[in-house]
Parts: sequence; structure tokens; C-alpha cells
Amino acid sequence: MPESIRNDQSPAGANFPRDRSWHPPAFTPWYKTSVPRSPKQALISLDGTVSEITGPVFGHNMLGELDNDLVRNFAKPGESPIGQRIIVHGRVLDENGRGVAGALVEFWQANAGGRYRHKKETYLAPLDPNFGGCGRTITAEDGFYSFRTIKPGPYPWPNGVNDWRPAHIHFSVFGHSFSQRLITQMYFEGDPLIWQCPIVKTIPSREAIESLIAPLDMANTIPMDARAYKFDIVLRGRRSTLFENRMEGN
Repeated sequence: MPESIRNDQSPAGANFPRDRSWHPPAFTPWYKTSVPRSPKQALISLDGTVSEITGPVFGHNMLGELDNDLVRNFAKPGESPIGQRIIVHGRVLDENGRGVAGALVEFWQANAGGRYRHKKETYLAPLDPNFGGCGRTITAEDGFYSFRTIKPGPYPWPNGVNDWRPAHIHFSVFGHSFSQRLITQMYFEGDPLIWQCPIVKTIPSREAIESLIAPLDMANTIPMDARAYKFDIVLRGRRSTLFENRMEGN
């Protein structure tokens, strides 16, 4: 891995506010867990501290050889996980559309049957002994990232009588400051469950929802092996990607 790809320090500065009409309200009773988690008091604004707006530094020496290959990083020698093989790729961008170099991108997901490898998982779908469901990579100089994985399956969840989560992949991105540890989800083009999901329905803007849906990218497939999906992540600005953990701005 090139030594020149690293996470440079960026100058301290104010974070960009969110456009709240673009993001879901904190209190959405049809998404049950939002009820205990939503604020009970008026919000207040706090300036970022120096430690929040100056960054961690990540280098390639912290990554394993197969960290961005979920098809191989948990599989037994000579075996592979069950499911549709896909490549997910895109760029991590700043508020001006410039690529963010050296950002740490982590990802985790359910297996092809819709089950997570987690001790508290209750869904009865089988575990895949050759699929761990998590990985990470660091963006290149132009902000580009990619990883190979298995397309996750949807799964039921105890929000309502018959609610299902659409197939999705979770992302965590460390940008150039601790306040840019951002978490989001990527959905797949053409999945009808997206528009029935209570979590997705909390988002007031259809355009915002569509920014979370990765289109099929046949130009970057591996013939006879894997399809590709393209998912760009915008870290900051009024039209940044929707992030679960940064309702106040980033």
C-alpha cells in the first residue's frame, strides 16, 4: 500500500450546520426507539473543542491485507461465503466536492440471509461460517475507496408487527477531525423495502433518501464474478450525506 496515502492534519475551524429540513426529526413515534432517544429539553449549541476539530491520523500500517475484502477476510482456506458477490466503491468528498484523502472508512453488514454475526442477534436465519461481515479501508488521494463483499439480505425487526429492514450496509467514516466520525447506511437501487422501512420514513426529503441509495454500476463490475454499486459520501455542508449520529451538523 502506498506510503503517500495518509490522513493529513487539517486546520481547525467551525463545523458546518445541517439543513434540518433535509434531516429527520428526532421524535418519530412510528420508529419506536426514537421515542426514548429524542431530546426532552430544548437544544443548545456548543462550540467545538480543539480536540474535536483537529484530527486523528490513520496510516495504512494499521490495515490488514484483506480488511477491504469481506469475501475472503473471514473465509476458511479454499472456501467462500454464500451470496451475490458485489463491489462497493465511491469517493469521500468535502462540502466543495473535493476528495478527502486518508479518511478511515469502516463498514459492517448482515450476511446474505440477513443475519449479523452478533451475540445478541435474534433472527433465525443461519450464520455463514465464511462471512464475518465487517471491514475497513483508507481513502486514496482523490477520496476514492472500494471494497468487495456479499450483498446483504433484508431482515425483520421488532419495531412493528411486520416491519423489515431493507438490505443495507453500515458505514463509519473518520474524516479530518473527531467530530467527523460519521455513521450512515447505504441501500441498494431497486429495493422496494426501502420505501416501506419506518427508519427511512423518518427522512422528510425524497432527495435525501435517494442520496443513500447506491445505483448499480455495470461499468465497474467484474465479468462472471461481481456486480458493482457506487456510493459517494459527502462529509460536510448543507447537502451532506445523512448521518445517524450527527443530527446537529458536522
